[in-house]
Amino acid sequence: MITSSANIGDIAHAIQLALGPVFLLTGIAGILNVMTGRLARIIDRGRQVAEGPLRLDVSARGALRAELASLERRRHLASWAINACTLAALLVCTVIATIFVEALVELPLQWLAGVLFTGSTVALTVGLGSFLREVRLATQTVRIPMALLDS
Repeated sequence: MITSSANIGDIAHAIQLALGPVFLLTGIAGILNVMTGRLARIIDRGRQVAEGPLRLDVSARGALRAELASLERRRHLASWAINACTLAALLVCTVIATIFVEALVELPLQWLAGVLFTGSTVALTVGLGSFLREVRLATQTVRIPMALLDS
């Protein structure tokens, strides 16, 4: 229940405390935008390869299988990255809500905000790590043929 002693100064202070997590939330949203774009491109390429010509020689079929396996691994990593960063964003939202509940209800919830923020940081680290692995896998498996420039 909101107490009558929660004054406008407490609310203003809660807003000031929530600004940092709000900026973090904006940054996570930008990262998620990039990650979902990469996932969409991976899925599109997978569909393109899977719907390609059915009659291929053995070496071409092996190359397509290898590319599909790589795309599947990349899809898995991108999905993990998106899930972890989304969890981080949800935890940041919960931190913001905790800050306001603490100010309005006058409960000592700093420990909860700290635990949630730590969880958010861990989830963001896992998401960025998965994203880094996906990008690394993409750069290792994609080769740009320079022979086209020689002709």
